[in-house]
Amino acid sequence: MKRIPLLLQLVLVLFGIMAVPTAILTWYSGEQMLGNSERAIADSAMAGLNASRRLNETALSHLAQNAVRLASTQVFDQIRRYETFAELNAKYSNMSSALSVLGELLNLNHRVDGVYASYFYLEGADYVISTDKGITTLERYADIGWMDEALEGRRGISGVWHARRLESGIPVVSYLFPLSRLSTTTRGVIVVNLRERQVGSYLQSSERGEQGYMLIDEDGRVVSHRDKGLLLTDGRALPHIQDVLSSSKPQGHAFYTQAGKRLLYTWSHSKLFDWWSVQVYSVDELMTSTYKLQRGIILITALVILVGTVLAVLLAAWLSRPIRSLVRVMRDKAGLGGANRNELVALGSAFGRMREEQEELRERLKEREHDTHRLAVHNLLRGEVTEQALAMFPQRSYAVAVAAIDRYRRYVSKHSPETRSYHRYLVIDACESLLPECLRVRCVYQGEGSFAILLNAASADCKDEAIGEAMRRVRERVLELLGHSVTIGVSAWTDAASGVPRRLDEALEAVKQRMIRGSGCLIRWEEPASGEKYVYPAHRERRIVNYMDAGDLPRLLLELEGLQEEIMAAEGISCDNILFIYNQLLGATIRHLREHNVNTTRMYAGRGNVYSALAAMETLDELHRYTRDFFTETVRYLARERGAGDSGYGDKILRYLQTHYGEEIVYEEMARTIGISYSYMRKIFYELTGKSLIEYTNMLRIEQAKQLLLDTDWTIARIAAEVGYANVQSFNRFFRKFEGMPPSGYKAVKASSS
Repeated sequence: MKRIPLLLQLVLVLFGIMAVPTAILTWYSGEQMLGNSERAIADSAMAGLNASRRLNETALSHLAQNAVRLASTQVFDQIRRYETFAELNAKYSNMSSALSVLGELLNLNHRVDGVYASYFYLEGADYVISTDKGITTLERYADIGWMDEALEGRRGISGVWHARRLESGIPVVSYLFPLSRLSTTTRGVIVVNLRERQVGSYLQSSERGEQGYMLIDEDGRVVSHRDKGLLLTDGRALPHIQDVLSSSKPQGHAFYTQAGKRLLYTWSHSKLFDWWSVQVYSVDELMTSTYKLQRGIILITALVILVGTVLAVLLAAWLSRPIRSLVRVMRDKAGLGGANRNELVALGSAFGRMREEQEELRERLKEREHDTHRLAVHNLLRGEVTEQALAMFPQRSYAVAVAAIDRYRRYVSKHSPETRSYHRYLVIDACESLLPECLRVRCVYQGEGSFAILLNAASADCKDEAIGEAMRRVRERVLELLGHSVTIGVSAWTDAASGVPRRLDEALEAVKQRMIRGSGCLIRWEEPASGEKYVYPAHRERRIVNYMDAGDLPRLLLELEGLQEEIMAAEGISCDNILFIYNQLLGATIRHLREHNVNTTRMYAGRGNVYSALAAMETLDELHRYTRDFFTETVRYLARERGAGDSGYGDKILRYLQTHYGEEIVYEEMARTIGISYSYMRKIFYELTGKSLIEYTNMLRIEQAKQLLLDTDWTIARIAAEVGYANVQSFNRFFRKFEGMPPSGYKAVKASSS
């Protein structure tokens, strides 16, 4: 709209006010007219179909009544005794009786239009009396075996209707009426063959648009149809007829689209014969006059809109003349430019452009200032003292605090990179806003979940309790924002800017003390004692190994408890010393097991790299729990190995899983392959490893998947299939269970650390 002149905008508004409602009203009225016309046409077609059905029922009922009246006469009794053609020809009186029957059949033909022929068959006789071939033997007449099939569905004493083709190919609808004991003692069948075209004449409609008619019996066969090639075929195979036959309504109509044409199907069910009468009409031909009327309405509407458009242009020009004159003068004097633009937008855009440029300039200056400050802080932390850094921190005392997110790997696994970036801004804001006013504070992100806070103060009053209380508020605020605790390490103070890198190292060393003090603490750096040496309790190592060999798990666990207490009691022990103790202890244990021919690779297959796991732990409690689980699993494994004896079932089970973990394992078949029962195999394996078969299999798969993630460029789906998972969802679920993060996150973490 900004490039559309005001005059044209007014024209469009006025045109929309007039033309849109008019078009909607025309469309709505046209749709209603079409809908009402279709309903009226459908009702009319339905009435015509019912009239045709009743006419057909009346004609067929009249024929059936004539056959019943003929059966009630005594004419057939005259030939009852003559079962052979020879007996009938033996005497003139016999033949005269047969001719009387023939005469009655001819009279029956004349009473109903469209009768092709009729005949009487005496039960057990070898001849028929027919109106088409006279009195003749069965051999010379058409086959009458079809009558047995037609009479199978007969109910009561009434006759039956049966559609068929004569041997001459003429389609007929035959009425079969067996003589009843109620009227005569003669046994036989009266058959009247009504031409199918006569039935079609009753059903065919003279209404415009008719596409065809059909009459379908209770078995779905076509009794009468406009296309004679479809007679006696399965009517349910015809388009939409199955819908009609399965309809719960005895009569109705429906619209269908077939070969690009819209058709109206009307149907009516005859209770008298259990037949369906169906008429098909072309909706386009039926609604020709309606379509003409609709086109006329659309033409009139278009004419009205055209006249209204001209009036809208004139009215818009008159309304916009004062505004256009004003803007033209302002363009000439103020140099706004944009002659082809909307007059009002030209003024608005000029002021808007000025506001945008002002805001953009302010944001750029603010961003540049922040970037400059962050760069100065990073340089100062690296030891580069610049004039800008001294201007930012003019006071004489400096200190550094480091806020480190605890259990950073777990934090990374729970949050996306975008969320972590947002959290960094929140933490930096909290660090800079919650510290005392007597300090100049700048906070920057150092990486790996660590934030460096540079403190600059002039007086000693701001160095002690005020800073400690402010750091506690920062810690609580970050816990509230991230839902994750942080450990804060605070360095000593220095009176020279060049000493800031040393203060950063002190703060980082202070954070490491969470190994002993636990996560979520505020730790001040303390100068280590001079001449401090590494401590290693070798006597405990020997006892732990001896208890492991003896299978004495309780005493071994007590020894580990004593080791933890000894470390906590050691004054001034460093975090590196603690990691050294536990690395040395586990390394000595693994070396001892290998010297005694114990397969440690199989034993610790589910643990991954033991030394990497120790390096990732931040507190002494985590180290103790990991070590306790390590030795518990080792003792149980050794005990199960000794209990396995010579049977070797445990080794067989482990070898089978290590060989087939990438396949779909059916554990019952696996037990049969090894030669033991499934329940016994589960018992042996749990006693051997302390884990279920399924858990151990998933551990093997995840370990292999981790290796493939680091060594190949395969997709997650391919790796999942390679290690035995049928779908990526299951693979992701188990990977997160064992590693605490999805496969993609694990690969990203390993790639960034390398």
